Amino acid sequence: MKMNAVVAGVGMTRFGKHLEIGLKALGAEAIDKAVRDAGLELADLQAAYVGNAAAGLVTGQESIRGQVILRGMGVGKLPVINVENACASASTAFQQACAMVSAGLYDVVLALGVEKLYHEDKSVSFKAFSGAVDVEAMAEIMASLKRGAEKQGAEKASSGAGKSRSMFMDIYAAAARTHMKLYGTTAEQFAMVSAKNSFHGSMNERAQFREALTVEEVLAAPMIAEPLTRPMCSPIGDGAAAAIVVSERKARELGIGRPVRVLSSVLRSGWDRPYEEDGLTEVCSKEAYEEAGIGPDALSVVELHDASAPAEVIATEGLGLCEKGEGGRLVSEGHTKLGGKCPVNTSGGLLRKGHPVGATGLAQVVELAEQLGGKSGKRQVEGARFGLAHNGGGNIGIDAAATVVTILGAG
Repeated sequence: MKMNAVVAGVGMTRFGKHLEIGLKALGAEAIDKAVRDAGLELADLQAAYVGNAAAGLVTGQESIRGQVILRGMGVGKLPVINVENACASASTAFQQACAMVSAGLYDVVLALGVEKLYHEDKSVSFKAFSGAVDVEAMAEIMASLKRGAEKQGAEKASSGAGKSRSMFMDIYAAAARTHMKLYGTTAEQFAMVSAKNSFHGSMNERAQFREALTVEEVLAAPMIAEPLTRPMCSPIGDGAAAAIVVSERKARELGIGRPVRVLSSVLRSGWDRPYEEDGLTEVCSKEAYEEAGIGPDALSVVELHDASAPAEVIATEGLGLCEKGEGGRLVSEGHTKLGGKCPVNTSGGLLRKGHPVGATGLAQVVELAEQLGGKSGKRQVEGARFGLAHNGGGNIGIDAAATVVTILGAG
């Protein structure tokens, strides 16, 4: 549906390892910042959509996560909808909040994404990711990953998936090896993604990792699953991000002079398809561009789902930032770095900002809203007018299980 909503305020915590801070405190910090940024009070909220993927496994909190967080802040009575959609949980919560405002049901809605993934037992954290595939097909998935790695001579990738690392790194590694074979993409180009995002993240005080890395340092880091070295893999993390979505009438009432408008937000799930057919990213982005009335050439800044460095390369192609097979060239020629024709992941992306899965989609919205509002400091994209967020979650077959593509516009 065509959206008719405004992002009035945003807020987020620093992403990182917060073993001593609970889900309630992380959520409350992001909510408080977003509400204050919007110039509102908690009492003004009319509904809340709360994204979380793994609290049941990691903390034991099931079923009423959003209510627990809000009641801890003294907020009750309003409708609270808990949203679970793998890594796309927060972006789904945002899409639903925007849809309800656009439909005229509410004037002020909270969208929150919150996650705690760090645990003293690392296997608990890895289980949170292993549940984001078809678990009844787990044995075949793992066997297929192993066969593919062995066939391609990927020694590291042929063992340890889901035990010493998230199995999703093996899924991304397999996709990367296929891309390299089909299009000649190189490990150096993947390393350029990590180095670029580390440069962006070094200027983001809320990023989990702030050290700027060179391409050489990325390539020399420990191998996780060929061709992915450690900096090519997003880390687990804890954190929260929030946005206050309001109607245009409410935005005028609040006196927002240069509103950040939600031009489109498209949510779809994957399907069984041949590899050469357009996938979920292509379908969602084409629909989002059509609803927003712009094309990829109009974008000023993009936050996309770089859960691995190759994922960014592949997503830039799917979003139409370049032709299929040209994603490696796009980064190697500097087009996606600050100062390039379309900076990608100015926040540092999942690779450096961090990836608390249930919060990631709204962290992207926070970055874009601040970029469009001219509030990004050293990371500011000059004259930013249109921003796109791309957030995928889970995996079934050869694609994500769910994807959300959102386009925001300034003024």
